[in-house]
Amino acid sequence: MPVDTIDLRLLRIFGTIVEAGGFAAAQDELNLSLSTISGHIAALETRLGVKLCHRGRSGFRLTDDGRQVYEEARRLLASVEHFDGRVRGLKRALSGALTIGLTDNTISDPNAPLETVFAGFAREAPSVLLTVVTRPPHELLRDVVAGEIHLAVASFPRIALGLSYLDLYVETQRFYCGAEHPLYGVPDAEIDVETVRRHPIVGRAYWGQRDLKIFAIGGPRAVVSDMESEARLILSGAYLGYLPDHYAARFVAEARLRPIRSDLFAYPAPFQAAFLPDRERQRVVATFLGHLRRVFPAAGPEPAGAPSPRRRLAP
Repeated sequence: MPVDTIDLRLLRIFGTIVEAGGFAAAQDELNLSLSTISGHIAALETRLGVKLCHRGRSGFRLTDDGRQVYEEARRLLASVEHFDGRVRGLKRALSGALTIGLTDNTISDPNAPLETVFAGFAREAPSVLLTVVTRPPHELLRDVVAGEIHLAVASFPRIALGLSYLDLYVETQRFYCGAEHPLYGVPDAEIDVETVRRHPIVGRAYWGQRDLKIFAIGGPRAVVSDMESEARLILSGAYLGYLPDHYAARFVAEARLRPIRSDLFAYPAPFQAAFLPDRERQRVVATFLGHLRRVFPAAGPEPAGAPSPRRRLAP
């Protein structure tokens, strides 16, 4: 006999009656009247073609067929529940791939606990293949727009139209010179913009002239594409340039670098997560964004409805 949904419902009612010890005892749990319960059992007996139980003044008692049906029903319903649970688990499970883009040399920043984000995401989505790529900020923007990566975290040199930005934290950039540089021993009180302009300055390719605006110079005397290269040039004593304060801290502690006029040259660099708005509708991306929001208070709460682009922090 093929089993359909009605049969499963009737078998559940029958099982509840057996376990309660009778029709009247099962009323509260089933929330059904005695006549309705009796009708359901009669329908099940007709469907199966066997008498399941005796009921009446002598009380409730299973027949031999009824006991066998009850045992088989228990096994069948347990299998159905197991199947339902597995299917629900498959629907909830996250799978597929996620590619995250990062800029280099942020691991020493105490304001950037991205490892906590990755740990939470890995616990929630253990089956997802996570790929992390490290590139300069302008290349990350390009790849997000092109759809090559799902989401990028960096301090971006410009606003790319059509992207959503999630505020995360702020990194402080300071202007440094090396221990071998002529300005290393000069007090800050004797250094101004004109003083700095007389010395070669390092520029970052991905920032354009952003670092150099205050100095009003035509261009840098050296150009780099990553933080380590800039640090090496500044440490050489031949150039001045910007570095994140957390990155430069160890060299400052070793007296190999010193910041110059932080009151004048330092500036905040906002870090954000950039992504195409449609990406937030993908469960894997939405899950990662959820962990970013939980770890970084500046990101704000998860949106109640459809995601909408946030305004980018002013540089």
